[in-house]
Amino acid sequence: MTENKQQVAEHGRTRHFRDLLVWQKAMDLARSVYLETEKLPKTEVFGLLVQMRRAAVSIPSNIAEGHGRLNDGYLRQFLGTARGSLFELQTQMELASDLHYLSQDTVASVMAQSEEVARMINGLLAKLE
Repeated sequence: MTENKQQVAEHGRTRHFRDLLVWQKAMDLARSVYLETEKLPKTEVFGLLVQMRRAAVSIPSNIAEGHGRLNDGYLRQFLGTARGSLFELQTQMELASDLHYLSQDTVASVMAQSEEVARMINGLLAKLE
């Protein structure tokens, strides 16, 4: 049995949160948000920029923390929190778009990434029920 299959076989979950595709995609999303928020006006350094980055980093952080609790109930709870942060980020992206702080292409790209992560979180939540 390969190491990956062995990890999944142990209690139905991977040994490391880094092996979760949803965590990997959430990390990609967070990196994108960090890079794209560099384009925000300097007046937003303590406003929208900070809020967007906190929401973005909260998504993979909550996935990792929930996985680390080794309990499906806690994992569901933390996935719910991650999903809430994801929706918060989407709201902030829409605001940045409405204010013309970010280009339509940038917003569309980040929103597409966030929708993919949302689908993966929802799928994992459904699997845990």
